[in-house]
Amino acid sequence: MDSKTGSIIAYILTWLTGLIMYFVGKDNPNVRYHGAQSLIFFGGITVINIGLSILGSIFSAVTNSGVGAIFGLIELLLGLFGFIMWIVCIVKAIQSHGERWPIPLVGGFVTPYAERMAGA
Repeated sequence: MDSKTGSIIAYILTWLTGLIMYFVGKDNPNVRYHGAQSLIFFGGITVINIGLSILGSIFSAVTNSGVGAIFGLIELLLGLFGFIMWIVCIVKAIQSHGERWPIPLVGGFVTPYAERMAGA
């Protein structure tokens, strides 16, 4: 599999295809990098959203205030951010022909981990 195809597939189903491409692309460091980057970024968003959902449910059950709704709003905004970044990642994967690039806005945090996981 070439780098361009592998990098596009790594972002199609967010962290799930990132995980798959991380292992399938073991012979191609660029594909492995994109798989790791997708796994770290979109997996992180998923974990944070689950945590916010749990906290929002707890606060809604314990207090009858609107604190749970605030957590819901944060989840919504984080989900919207993730959706926008998903589109950006797919477009950049197509345009970059499989070359490495950091995810905009969060690349400084995600890239070192993706580089380490890719073995580069």
